[in-house]
Amino acid sequence: MTLSCYHCGLPNPERIGPFQAIVLGETRAFCCPGCLAVAESIESSGLSDYYLSRDSQPGAAFAAAPAELLARFDHAAVQREFVSHQGELTIAELSIENLSCAACAWLIERRLLQSAGIVEASVNFSNHRLRVRWHDDTIQLSQVLAELEHIGYKARPFQRDTHAAALKQQARTQLFRVALAGLGTMQAMMLGIGLYLGAFQGIDTEYRDYMRYISGLVTIPVFAWAGWPFYRSAWLALKARHLTMDVPVSIALIGAFFASWYATVIGQGETYFDSVCMFIFFLQTSRFVELKARQRAGERAADLLTINPRLVKRWHSGQWHSTPSDELVAGERILIDAGDTVPVDAQLEQDMGYVSEAMLTGEPMALRKRQGEIILAGSIAGEQALIATVVRSGNDSVLATLHQLMSRALAEKPAIAQRADSLAHWFVARVLVLAVFVYIGWQFVDPSQAFWATLAVLVATCPCALSLATPTALTVATQRLAELGFLVTRGHVLSTLPEATHIVFDKTGTLTVGALQVSACDLVEPSLPLEQALSFVAAMETGASHPIARALCRYVAGQDIALMTLSGKAEAHAGLGMSVLHDGACYRIGHAAFALAKAPQQADDTLVVWLSKDHQPLLRIALSDQLRPEAAEVIANCRAQGLITVLLSGDASALPASIGEELGIDIVHGQQSPEQKQARIAAWQAEGAIVVMVGDGINDAASLAQAHCGVAMGSGTDWAQTSADAVLLGDRLAALTPAFALAQRTALTVKQNMRWAVTYNLAILPPAALGFVPPWAAALGMSLSSLVVVFNALRLRRAKLH
Repeated sequence: MTLSCYHCGLPNPERIGPFQAIVLGETRAFCCPGCLAVAESIESSGLSDYYLSRDSQPGAAFAAAPAELLARFDHAAVQREFVSHQGELTIAELSIENLSCAACAWLIERRLLQSAGIVEASVNFSNHRLRVRWHDDTIQLSQVLAELEHIGYKARPFQRDTHAAALKQQARTQLFRVALAGLGTMQAMMLGIGLYLGAFQGIDTEYRDYMRYISGLVTIPVFAWAGWPFYRSAWLALKARHLTMDVPVSIALIGAFFASWYATVIGQGETYFDSVCMFIFFLQTSRFVELKARQRAGERAADLLTINPRLVKRWHSGQWHSTPSDELVAGERILIDAGDTVPVDAQLEQDMGYVSEAMLTGEPMALRKRQGEIILAGSIAGEQALIATVVRSGNDSVLATLHQLMSRALAEKPAIAQRADSLAHWFVARVLVLAVFVYIGWQFVDPSQAFWATLAVLVATCPCALSLATPTALTVATQRLAELGFLVTRGHVLSTLPEATHIVFDKTGTLTVGALQVSACDLVEPSLPLEQALSFVAAMETGASHPIARALCRYVAGQDIALMTLSGKAEAHAGLGMSVLHDGACYRIGHAAFALAKAPQQADDTLVVWLSKDHQPLLRIALSDQLRPEAAEVIANCRAQGLITVLLSGDASALPASIGEELGIDIVHGQQSPEQKQARIAAWQAEGAIVVMVGDGINDAASLAQAHCGVAMGSGTDWAQTSADAVLLGDRLAALTPAFALAQRTALTVKQNMRWAVTYNLAILPPAALGFVPPWAAALGMSLSSLVVVFNALRLRRAKLH
């Protein structure tokens, strides 16, 4: 007798040979050494529950790649396209082969998390993607890939084109299921009408049986293929000892289908083939609408991945050469032709140029960029070519960072959605128990109606609307906010904003435009030439991303002063300034409290930074900035919503107080270090406040992470954006107003959906249990209930937010 391989399901030869192992306490047979090795690895890792929860077998085990082949993935040049870094962690997006069911995703996640150095492993089963974060000094990417191959899965770098194709294929398959179910419903209903009329007016038995058989044959493909996702999901849930809404759906469909065929074969009883087709059609239609709504939210993330030019002109050996854009590195000169997409984040070299950042901000108007300013990847060059220097390339660009954050948000499930799933699970369990009592009760009243009354209860009370109520609304709102310039990067944002009590703002680059200009430059030490002092300032600040550093570098560049060569490496002090050891002396540039041994007695009315040597002042630089035009309106709207507005700034001058008074901010604190900002937010949280923080710099990263909801400016540092829960694309501070408004509308919509779903299920239950609702009407009511929830959520796309 031929046995099947316990791992892959392929047939084994009659003589099994040595390919046996003990799995789950029993001796199992395997078809080859590959499947045997995979099974032994799974068993030794304590993950053999995988074999209990899978609902399909993977393909035959493949030959593991040689170690030297996998080692190639450890090279920085290879990783540039699909690997990014977040602090000390390395992040990769991988495509998984041999992923056959949700149990495979469970196995991959558990196995990787057992490996030292891996802190996160998340599999998206719908598109076969794996997101993994690890400490590169503990484990290498090649070792991660090897761990996957040990349990039978091949992982390779994620390709964006493949992902888009997977999404389209998913939608196409779902549409085909809807089309088949719709066609079957029309045919079954046409025959069903004849049977219903015949039941009232009389019909010959041979014609009745003929129409029943034809109706049954029409229903088979609808039941088997269009309804397959329900049965598969229900079986997987039951094996995992979990109840989902697909459990009662599957029981109802399977019961109605086979009972109808039984009645057809014996020539007695009622048939409900039309109800089966209609049930599947309505439910698949509602799920297709929900799927399209969810995918539209992902389209914004896909839009951020506009294909950059495969070739770009790079300056090399005295002339321009075409080179692949993914080979660019920081410091190289590139030429962007008019109308072309900017492939990387770059610094403009020429005096002036125009670019459109519509991809990032939604604003079609061209922006004027001056020499030294950053042009972002994804921007479109204007009517003239641009010459620029690469600043950030590949996955380090702002565009790539925003995509990673958006992907993270779409992968997360908010607490409110988890609560809805828990409620649906609770509801399903009680419906199944109630169905048993309904069946038993009808046995005493009219046994012939017991099955159909029970079927109506299972169909009518299916909590589809309950499960769709929350995720559909959150998905639509996320898409709408991205279009408005508020990019949600954490799943909890929409449920946190309506509960907020405090909103905290940084000053420079947040409430102000961050385009600081040097207004005065005064030598304090006359023996030091001004040019030498400015050269020292620019040398220390070069490469820093803070608005003050950029302003100082622009000013020095405009004076045509060469940079000084420092004997030490400049060190950044978040929220304070820069320091460097040069020729045995400690030079500092920053606020007076940081740079000077003794700060001036009087408070400056403008932003002032000092250059010092061993805490003795050398140079005083005054800078000016201007408020964002929309700042006053945003603050007023926040206060109108009952939020306590706060300004926390590292500026030691009187400027924060002046800005706070001008804008009407409730609480103002200046001269705040990053630690002090974080401590103040933590103190408010300890008192029960729900805090939203808006900032842009490295010095804001800790506060953004501390707040219940952190919002980073689009031009902010990578640290700020990765610490935050949302990003303001194009630095559109005004997007905060519709964000709060839409969050409120979303919370209201979720409540409406939940109330409708619960009310419908409670209202339909008594008549269904008493036999007043036929199965076809129950299917129609349940599907319409789901569609009501979905369409109510879709109204958020057109909601007025003013």
